[in-house]
Amino acid sequence: MPPLTRRTLLKSAAAAGLCSALPRIRAAQPAAAVVLDYLARHGRPDGGYAWADQERSHLTPTYAVIGAYRLLGQMPPNQAVLTDYVRTHHPRELKKLEQERRIFEFQQVQALVWLGDPAAEFRDRLKAWTAPLPYLKQYEQHGYPIFQSELGLVQCRALLGMEIAPLQPAFSDYVVVRRRANGSFNNTPAADGGDGHVMNTLWGLQASRLLGLPEDKKAETIAWLRACQLPSGGFTYQPSPAFGGVDDVAYTRAALRALKILGGEPANRAGCLAWLGTLANADGGFADRPGWLSNPLATYHALDALAGLGELDSVATLKRRAPRRKAQLAENLKVWSIQIESHGTGSPVEAVALAAALRIDLWGAKNAKPAWLARAQALATDQRVPVQFFRANEEYGTWTEVPGLGTYSHMSDLVAPAHTDIGPPLGTRGEASPPVSWPEFRTRRIGPLERGQGRMVWQFGENEELVRALLDDSVERGGFAAISTFHFGNPDFTNSEPFLHRWRGQIPYIGLQDAHGAEPWWFADQTTGYRTLFLATEPTWAGWLEALKQNWVVAVRHDEMSRGETWMHSGSDEVRDFVRAREREWRWWENAPVRRPLVSLVAVRPEDEFEVARPAQGVALRVRCAWKNTPQGMPQTPLAEFVKLTVDGAEVTPTLVERKRPNGSGLADRYHLFAVPAGAGGAAGTRTASVVVREIATKREVTQAVRF
Repeated sequence: MPPLTRRTLLKSAAAAGLCSALPRIRAAQPAAAVVLDYLARHGRPDGGYAWADQERSHLTPTYAVIGAYRLLGQMPPNQAVLTDYVRTHHPRELKKLEQERRIFEFQQVQALVWLGDPAAEFRDRLKAWTAPLPYLKQYEQHGYPIFQSELGLVQCRALLGMEIAPLQPAFSDYVVVRRRANGSFNNTPAADGGDGHVMNTLWGLQASRLLGLPEDKKAETIAWLRACQLPSGGFTYQPSPAFGGVDDVAYTRAALRALKILGGEPANRAGCLAWLGTLANADGGFADRPGWLSNPLATYHALDALAGLGELDSVATLKRRAPRRKAQLAENLKVWSIQIESHGTGSPVEAVALAAALRIDLWGAKNAKPAWLARAQALATDQRVPVQFFRANEEYGTWTEVPGLGTYSHMSDLVAPAHTDIGPPLGTRGEASPPVSWPEFRTRRIGPLERGQGRMVWQFGENEELVRALLDDSVERGGFAAISTFHFGNPDFTNSEPFLHRWRGQIPYIGLQDAHGAEPWWFADQTTGYRTLFLATEPTWAGWLEALKQNWVVAVRHDEMSRGETWMHSGSDEVRDFVRAREREWRWWENAPVRRPLVSLVAVRPEDEFEVARPAQGVALRVRCAWKNTPQGMPQTPLAEFVKLTVDGAEVTPTLVERKRPNGSGLADRYHLFAVPAGAGGAAGTRTASVVVREIATKREVTQAVRF
């Protein structure tokens, strides 16, 4: 195939339905100023555009804002700075992604082309990609590539006028086998069963034309797309879906654009236009669904859908929803702290000490034995530490199958009280458990969990079409009660899965510790650095469930990973502002009352089954100094150094114990250990030990004592 010229590129793009993919200036409508004002409010000092509640810009809303400006016949301001932002702010710049997500290259290239930039530096990178990238099999059982992400590569080549031939036959075969008999496309091969998805159908049709595939099944595809329209006038993702079949602006835009490629029209054109009007909010933006909060991506999708109907000028005459009434929060509410999937192994003594120092009110112990939970709670009660330990389990080995989209893990992360009956997990770690359907998962896992006063948490998923179906169904009927953001291995899931912002105001956002490593002491960077705050009158389990129900929840991160900034995700501005106004009560950085402990001194006895270095008889004193840790819960760099240990006032010399990691690359554990000789001690045989450590950065000395 010869290289594409600008003329042939424009012709191919038009044939593929990329009406919004290439610069297309039209006369700006003065009455669209309210939309332009809305878009401008998302600009940030870093040069890009952000989600409404975020201080940091992100590529996805930046792409959406640029596209919206272009549809309105405008170029966004500060083009040079904006162009530089797009070029340099792929989400991997925050942290390297576990594997490439080519949808972000598409957003970069498309945004740069909209801005009139040649995006030439992307050519070499794109040349190296000539086949779909299998998804990691630990997350999707078959390794099926993510359809929209992979086909973003085809679009990039077209936008840059690059040869399409190097993508054949790999991409041609990939696309062909994923087309259903009814003309629709989806993530899995058609032979696996399951219907198509409207968003994947748009991607499939665009790629098919660029790849030069036969233009067959036109009538069948038009009929299928028209059948996706609901009585509301909006479109859902497939005709009569089994779950999550809501009307949505992304589905509607995809259906209209796909129909335009094929020369078709929606069955109810007037109804579709009216439905799009219901998405217009008083702030000047558009929502994903009627009554939801506006966001830049939904605004771009709504404008592009109107353009697909040839009705973009109607923006000027839309009757927008009345401003949303601000929620009034009761004055007796207070801010409490919960850690979800924090440690449920290792030292209960140190878990209680961390909870006390960091003012953690509810500690979710990940996959803890009942005896560990009981021991930790007993210690907290004895020491009058006001923390409640609960179950926060990741149920490994659970696979959920969604026809047409694939079979996925990481679906079963739950929180529940320590002693209720929540039913058994559906999978077993290390064993090949048969997958279950989403309806089965709801009935067999979420049902018993909720009867036991537990809730299911969404951890992560990079297949947008899958996540949409499951979380939309959760909004409609209950299911996943919270969405994770900050995480031990991913600074912020909304960075690599920006579509999660869609559910702001609908499903609460939380931080998910997902504790790794054997000891809570060596995971303290994460336990200190981010948490979930919630509003309640008291830090009870009932208070937490009510906060989830009301969306009175805020995920907060402030650590090295956040670059010393405070990152927050909240369900509403009112809850966020309530929490911010009381920051002095819960902040853990700088001169705050919440401080990470620099030393742990534990008197270990033979019966302490969860403590490392327990003696066969008598008492052993174990000293751990604070270290910066790896994300996997291993000591990495010292923050404090041992100075001295005394027993009953006399200095003693402990032994330094260092245990290497299995691969020998560093430390797995490190402590000073002293076996206490038998002695009379004080009253009733009580003895006292005291340790002094020095903070390396400040040379400040800290003392901790223990009676035994």
